[in-house]
Parts: sequence; C-alpha cells; structure tokens
Amino acid sequence: MEVFSIKKKDFMKPLNPEYLTGLELIQKDIQASDILVKYLDEEEEEDYLALREAFEPRIADLYKKVAANHPLQLVTFEKELLNDEYEGMYITRILGFAVLRGEINDNFKYVRPQSHFKEILMAVVNSSNFDIIRKRIGQTIQMGFAMSSDIWITNLVNDIANKRIRYFLQGQKITKYRELKERKIALARYKNQFRNENYFAADFPTNKVELKVQFSEVLLFLKHRVQLGGNNSSFIPDMKDFLNRPEFQGTDEYIQMLAYYGFYFERDDASQEELKTHFNRSRDEIENFDDKWLDLVLEIHSGDLKLDGTADQRLSSLVDQSKEDKVKLLYNLLDDIHRKTYLNEDTIEAVKVFYNSYPGKSPINECVRATIYKYFVRFIENLEENDYQEFFELAKIFPTYMGIFDNQQFNQNLKELCMRYVKKLTKKFIDKRGKAYQDVKRFVKVNFLDFGFMNEKQIVEFFKTKRVRKTKPA
Repeated sequence: MEVFSIKKKDFMKPLNPEYLTGLELIQKDIQASDILVKYLDEEEEEDYLALREAFEPRIADLYKKVAANHPLQLVTFEKELLNDEYEGMYITRILGFAVLRGEINDNFKYVRPQSHFKEILMAVVNSSNFDIIRKRIGQTIQMGFAMSSDIWITNLVNDIANKRIRYFLQGQKITKYRELKERKIALARYKNQFRNENYFAADFPTNKVELKVQFSEVLLFLKHRVQLGGNNSSFIPDMKDFLNRPEFQGTDEYIQMLAYYGFYFERDDASQEELKTHFNRSRDEIENFDDKWLDLVLEIHSGDLKLDGTADQRLSSLVDQSKEDKVKLLYNLLDDIHRKTYLNEDTIEAVKVFYNSYPGKSPINECVRATIYKYFVRFIENLEENDYQEFFELAKIFPTYMGIFDNQQFNQNLKELCMRYVKKLTKKFIDKRGKAYQDVKRFVKVNFLDFGFMNEKQIVEFFKTKRVRKTKPA
C-alpha cells in the first residue's frame, strides 16, 4: 500500500500558482491573526471557533474555484491544508469530502482502501487542536469506518501511540453499521449534508495496472461532471491522453472513455478529428465493437445521465459513413428522430421499418425504444399541472409506438410515467366538480383503458373519494 500511495502522489496535479498563492496568503493571515494569538494564550474553544469563522469562508471560496475549474487539483489543495500552520481550518470539511469520494460496492463498502481519508484523519489526530476538532468529526469518522474493513481500521488505530486518541477512534466503530441496511440509511443521511458541495476528483490512469485500479473512480468523476455542467476544459487533455495511450486501446475502459467523451464533452475542430479517428479505428479493430457499443449505450440510458438529442448528435458526428455496421445504422435513424422529431410521420415510418428489421429484444431495438421513451420522459416530467391538455395531445401517439414496439416493459414504463403525472393532477385539482378534474377523469377512463394501463375496476378505485373515518367522541 505504501508504494501505491507514493505512486499516486507523484501523479497528483500541482496547484495553479493563483491557488497556491491564495492559500499561502490565507496561511500568513492566520498566523498573523490577533484571534490566533488570543487562542494560543488562553486556549479557549470560543477563540478557535472565532478563528474558523474568520478564515474558513476564504478557504471555502478558493476551494470552490478549484473544484469548478480545475477539479483534478483538489487532492493537492486538500493536502496543502494539512500543514500545521493552517491550524486545522477547513479540515473537518475535507475529511468529509474524502469519505464521500471513495467508490463503494453493492455492499456499501469501499472498493479499495481510502488512503487520502487516512492521511487527513492522521493529520487531525496529530493536530494540537485535536480536542476541539474531534467534536465535529464523529459522524464523518463513523461513516468512513462503516465503509472500511475491520483490518484497515485496526491497522490505522494501531499506528497511533496516544491511548486516549485510540480509544476515541475505536468508539467510532458503530455496531449497527455492520448491517447493510443501516449503512445504506446512514450514508444517504450523511451525503445529504454535502448535497450542494462539489468535491469530486480523480487520478487518470497512465498504465495498465492503474487502469484496472483507478478507472472506475474516473468514470464516477466524469458522470459527476456531466451532471454538474460548467467548465470541464482543464481535464479534456487528460481524456485525450487516455485515448492516445496504445496500451489502453481495445479495452472495455477505452470504449467507455470514447462514449463519455464522445457524448458529453465539447470539442474544438482538432479534438473532434482526433476523436473521430479513435472512434472509427475502434469500429474496425475491436472485435464485436458495435455489440459492445450498443450494450454500453443501454447502460447509460438506464443510469442517471441524460442521453438526449444533443448527446446523440455529438456522437453521430464521429461516425464514418463508409463503414457498414449497426453503429452507422443506429445513428442514421437517431439523427432522423432528433432532427424531424419523434412525432413526425416520416420518422415514425422509419422507426417502424428499422425496428422490424431486427428481433424485438435485440440491443439495437432496445436503444431505439430507450430513445423514444426518454423523449416521453423529458416531455411529461417537465409539464406543469396546468399544461395537462398538452399531455392529452401527446398521448395520442402512445398507441402508435406501443404497436410498433410490442414490448411489455416499454408499456409498463410508459404506464408508470403517465401515472405519476396523473397523480400530480389529482393532487392539484381537488375540486371533483371542477372542469380540470373532470377533464382528467374522462381522459383516464377512456384512454388508460384503451392503453391497457388500468382496467375499469382500477379506474373506479383510483377516482373513488377516500372517506375519512370519524372518531367517536370521548
């Protein structure tokens, strides 16, 4: 583990001079502060809290700038804050970032030991301000320990000479967190405190060994940046460097990088041509590339990221039309769907012809279904309750696509999507004699029956007035 830690340190991104200068200025101001002098003389907790109030907002503002514009420098920034002359300012926050940054498995345990979490925690326990800092890190340590192995925790605690600190850390191993359900609940509750924070970072691999160890965290980082939006220009060179490494080419990780870079990140003309070369060489050289690509597209569709017309067309611009494969055929169809819209009669006919050329449950047809379904999702989930007439109009096309696809899962997904919106309408329009309520009721009675979403009994039950049982007087 020690060798690996040194290796990762060597590849950390150095801080830009403006960030380093900003931190050094804060450090000097802390050491020159009258508040610090008072705290060192009297050792009162209220003086330390005043120090935090004076300086942590400045550190937080600088941290946010790094996170927004140069996220690969965040770990270097955090390591700088471990210097004793920062007096533990912002350290409780970065300890939480380190806990949440680690990749976890289905059992809600870390996939690999979190060396950065350990490094920050060791800086905390060795700090002269530990007795005050520890009052604010109990929950963070409990969460980090809950997701770590017992052996890792034992080794960490045994590295500490001070018995009092060892007892403190041992007390942060919470018995109930041995249960998966409890860990899951606790993590969700803990993450909620950081919901507005941007703290994700990654080390891009530079060789085959690092590829297997680090890529999953890189993928988490890329997904987070896609969801966040903003300025991603600082790590575009790292994605390009990844794709230019011959030892990575042909791997599953390489195909994933092609997809995320291809779908979600803007490129200048030179970068576009470079990526186009990588993509089309992969189509030629990687065995069953089109099948692997379709499986990956479906995986992205099933996740949290949007795979919309903009993303598809950004990818479609890479496709060399001279090669005949399923990738070309799919994106030619998707181009039609996105340009002409999925409601256009010519588009509907093209979808029908294309869909009938492949088995219904084939990956390429699943990609087509997912594309159409996501259009319905984006339209309906963005509808306000007062726009229900637009929902009624859209529903006219449901039977057409349900007939083309003849797929039970598509119908079920569409039903659940529509039910969520109709439930919103019945919560909004509570006057059962009002026009809006009656409109919704008539629509559901006729169309949901025709669509097979509900039977007559279910429809009656759905609109039945729920009677509140009267309590007997005492």
